[in-house]
Amino acid sequence: MTAPSDTPLARLQALGLSLPAAAAPVANYVPFVRTGALLFISGQLPLGANGLDPAHQGKLGAGVSLEAGQSAARQAALNVLAQANAAVGDLSKLRAVRLGGYVNSAPDFASLPQVVNGASDLVAAVLGENGKHARFAVGVAQLPLDAAVEVEGIFEILP
Repeated sequence: MTAPSDTPLARLQALGLSLPAAAAPVANYVPFVRTGALLFISGQLPLGANGLDPAHQGKLGAGVSLEAGQSAARQAALNVLAQANAAVGDLSKLRAVRLGGYVNSAPDFASLPQVVNGASDLVAAVLGENGKHARFAVGVAQLPLDAAVEVEGIFEILP
């Protein structure tokens, strides 16, 4: 049995974080779909309590630093976890299967994996052993709201 101090929510708290409210969709889609033992989380932007932080807007390699990109990926992953929690009610019931990171980047920006590490590191820290996952990181020409990063996730719902 997991000790109360070794739960995903306790790990979040130890990182000085808390789960935000799960964001409502802004178009014709749902924030998550549960099918069988799989949970698919729609792409999440790095929205905080006050919306999109200007430091999390723009293109990596053209005005947005690697560190700001990693911070944006971390915030987007926190929003993925908020959606996952809304779907199942308990992060300890989840195993990360795959994260996808879309990076709003200049054509010559090559540090895409390092940006998405912000998301991967957070999910691994919060879910512990169940946070190890497959992943992709791709550069894109544009994201909604000119966000620097968007992150999506697939999770297994544990019995």
